[in-house]
Amino acid sequence: MHLGDLLKRASVLYPEKKSIVCDFTTFTYRQTYERVIRLCNFLTKKGKTSLGNLAIISYNCHRFLETYFASAILGIALVPINFRLSPKEVAFILEDAEVSMVISHYDFEPLIGEWVKGPGKGVPVMWIDPPNGDFLSYEEAISGSDPTPLREWGPGDDHLAQIYYTSGTTGRPKGVMLSHKNCYVHALAAIAELKLTDEDVWLHVAPMFHLADAWATWAVTWVAGTHVMVKKFEPKEVLETIQREKVTITNMIPTMLNLLVKDKDFGKFDYSSLRVMLSGGAPIAPELVKMVMEGFGCDYIQTYGMTETSPYLTVSILKENLKRLPPNEQFNFKAKTGRPFLCVDLKVVREDGKEVEKNGKEVGEIIVKGDSVTSGYWKLKEETQKVLKNGWLYTGDLATIDEEGYVNIVDRKKDMIITGGENVYSTEVEAVLYENPKILEAAVFGLPDETWGEIVCAAVVLKEKETASEEEIIDFCKKRLARYKAPKKVFFLDELPKTGSGKIAKRFLRERFSS
Repeated sequence: MHLGDLLKRASVLYPEKKSIVCDFTTFTYRQTYERVIRLCNFLTKKGKTSLGNLAIISYNCHRFLETYFASAILGIALVPINFRLSPKEVAFILEDAEVSMVISHYDFEPLIGEWVKGPGKGVPVMWIDPPNGDFLSYEEAISGSDPTPLREWGPGDDHLAQIYYTSGTTGRPKGVMLSHKNCYVHALAAIAELKLTDEDVWLHVAPMFHLADAWATWAVTWVAGTHVMVKKFEPKEVLETIQREKVTITNMIPTMLNLLVKDKDFGKFDYSSLRVMLSGGAPIAPELVKMVMEGFGCDYIQTYGMTETSPYLTVSILKENLKRLPPNEQFNFKAKTGRPFLCVDLKVVREDGKEVEKNGKEVGEIIVKGDSVTSGYWKLKEETQKVLKNGWLYTGDLATIDEEGYVNIVDRKKDMIITGGENVYSTEVEAVLYENPKILEAAVFGLPDETWGEIVCAAVVLKEKETASEEEIIDFCKKRLARYKAPKKVFFLDELPKTGSGKIAKRFLRERFSS
């Protein structure tokens, strides 16, 4: 099967149905398919006989969705890039992914400008909303392109469809490879699990460069639902859009949900169209779940997943027997991480590989396998072998599992921090801290935060006779990392706590500063 078939099918069965609403502009499925074909023909002509990977840096908009489908049809890998990264981080990804073309909103010219002039010289950039001047404009390019469907499409199934870069514990981003099969198997499972139909209206709020939202590109299109785009998260705009476009379903990270339900205008809008609200990408407090369910007046599903798994691994959808429980007991299950997603096998195992007791108490590591699981990391064979063992992906997340098969994550085996839905690896921040000539030792860890879920914190030991302020250390990091990766708090210590083997004991730091 081929991801391009999903859009082609919708354009044949529902040609005049609303496919996308973006910035008050509406497109039908016939129009969307034609725009995608025009983009394919332009890219083919631009690349002549061969095309490498294609990168995109953009806000949520109809062009992002079009680019997902065009790259799939052409048989090239799309590389969606987080626009919150620093120019240095973006440049690394563009080089590592071997891109032959970039599609970028002009707002992000500062992110790629130096790369385009230097290492990326000769790589064409197609600009979204450029100013007047000598720029290759996305809209001008496709409007002047041939609308005739391509005779041949690129391969589907196990062929590479996307490369998503995630922060790496090795100090460099890792490119997660997803195939057509990974994506369409996950999409089909989501359709079944979430009961998606052509009546659904999906709101793209979480960024489309992130799989917290991007998976819906395929599932919602497959059933010919409607995609509603929000350029970037602004609470009042999101709430207005839910009411105006009669949104039925969406997924948001807990930070967004927290800001919405606590917004001063939250009670002014009509949310009666919503049938379910999903949350994912970060831990969520049970109290916030209650506020979401009561405030929006709809069902709620907690999700857990990874970029490596397309992404969902669990959903907190109640099994039929659990629906007969009293409401407070049902809520206990809905607020858990969830039961295994339809297309994956999931186990919680001890260090020796044996499964833990299903008593909701014993802790083990979540491991999974299935057709939605990545084949590995782009050009990183050793990193791939570390997580893929005997067909199972080792997630690095620690959890319990109960007799009903519902897992609940209790900690992360890796020192990953999820702040505002973004993954931050402590080693990446520590590497920058150790670049500071005043710092002797450093440890980075996460602490709970009502707004962000977690915040990045650092404990540092300065070299003898050196002095530094918290603001100085934070600014040092912000100049070298994406701003969300920089510590929000810095604790100055005389020495860092160590284990018997001499390793820094971050657990003691979390316990000490959690209050």
